[in-house]
Amino acid sequence: MVELRKRREAPSTGPEPPLKKSIPATKAKDDIDATEAALPVTAGVEADRKLTVGATIDLDGFGGEVETQDGDKTNLKKLVNDSKNGVVLFTYPKASTPGCTTQACLFRDEYTPLTATGYSIFGLSTDLPKSNTTFKTKQNLPFTLLCDPNAILIDAIGMKKGPKGTTRGVFVVDRFGRIEAVEPGGPAATVEVVRKLVSDAGRTTSVNAGNSMEAQAVQKNPEDDDNNVQDATAASGADSSGNQADVAAEVADTAEKLDGGADS
Repeated sequence: MVELRKRREAPSTGPEPPLKKSIPATKAKDDIDATEAALPVTAGVEADRKLTVGATIDLDGFGGEVETQDGDKTNLKKLVNDSKNGVVLFTYPKASTPGCTTQACLFRDEYTPLTATGYSIFGLSTDLPKSNTTFKTKQNLPFTLLCDPNAILIDAIGMKKGPKGTTRGVFVVDRFGRIEAVEPGGPAATVEVVRKLVSDAGRTTSVNAGNSMEAQAVQKNPEDDDNNVQDATAASGADSSGNQADVAAEVADTAEKLDGGADS
């Protein structure tokens, strides 16, 4: 007879743990976007975030360090601090090429009106100082050309194109770090962006001046009214005294004539 052995039961592992509640992907993305939106805009994040007009950037360390065509080190914060009203950076792909020459010369020809409200204008490219010096000298450019061979500042203002290229465009920031313009465009279009900003600023200044003059006219000094009354009273008194003197003179003349007639 064959003896059947009883099969052992598997040891109990207890109740299964509850499944973790998964977070919807859309909600997770929204949370990440909200967190990023709260961060200050600094160099190195522009590849994932677009700069927008009206946003304020932290100028400390923004865009790293660049060189002028003369080889002097500088950065965007210093350029802004040295300006009267803000900085205009127009970007161009390569010095002395036809399109870049056209763009730089348009800014050159309108340099005086474009800087009338206090903007400081700079050209910005990945060219080395030697190339930009030649470009500036040959075209007689009145503004400084900035050299950013690693495209750090170019990338920070959203004008980097591919691994090594530069998008033609214009970036304008005021003295408080507020972005007033960030726009790619052709040579004439980049100049037009700045021209419009200057025109709008001029109209605002005119309106403010007009309002100030009206306010001054309304807020008259009460002492002026008192002085005007006193002047009028004095003038009236002077006229009255003059009239009395004339009457007295006429009376004296009449009396003299009468006396003369009596003697005759």
